[in-house]
Amino acid sequence: MLFDWFNVTKSKEFGIALANFYAEREKKTESGNKGKKEFERRQKELLLKMEQKVAEFKRQNKLNVYKKAQLGNVFKWQLLEIGYTDQYVDDLTQWLMHHLK
Repeated sequence: MLFDWFNVTKSKEFGIALANFYAEREKKTESGNKGKKEFERRQKELLLKMEQKVAEFKRQNKLNVYKKAQLGNVFKWQLLEIGYTDQYVDDLTQWLMHHLK
């Protein structure tokens, strides 16, 4: 039971998958945008889909502080490896951590 508190495998896998999900859909949104308003609308839709994925993950997994931190950390590093800027990644990670509360 105590060791489960430190088992972050699922959290890390979800963090990587969520970052990849964002990157794949964000590129589609970016390449197909017709203007700023259309881009913003698609971004809102993408974040809503991500919010649903986060809510589902939270329902299925008991997340403690350590697991949330690990999830956020791998999410951030995956986005940085993909090539997003530091500030952009920090903003997305902050958004994620807010939704993990």
